[in-house]
Amino acid sequence: MAQYSTVLDEVFVALADPTRRAVIHRLGGGPASVGELARDMPMTLPSFMKHVRLLESAELIHTRKSGRVRTCELNRERLSLVDDWLAEQRRIWIGRTDRLERFLAEQSDSTQQDME
Repeated sequence: MAQYSTVLDEVFVALADPTRRAVIHRLGGGPASVGELARDMPMTLPSFMKHVRLLESAELIHTRKSGRVRTCELNRERLSLVDDWLAEQRRIWIGRTDRLERFLAEQSDSTQQDME
């Protein structure tokens, strides 16, 4: 996973903002125009477009323009990198907690034998 470090950094920076996470969440339901995405956001369209550009530069979304309408679509492959990273972290921590559990059980057994 070390080779993905820069990519993951970009993705996590993009996901750090609640507005961008809301966009990702909305796009999980399917493509939407920038106007539709911006409608419920408490900011001006130029400010919202900065969020769209950052998501696009992190490759979390793709946009395409048809006439005057720019449509955004989620890049699920990019999000799968985060899922892979989280799965690896989960495996590491499960292994550590399993070792801790065995250690504590051994300590408990040892303490009980010393008391007998």
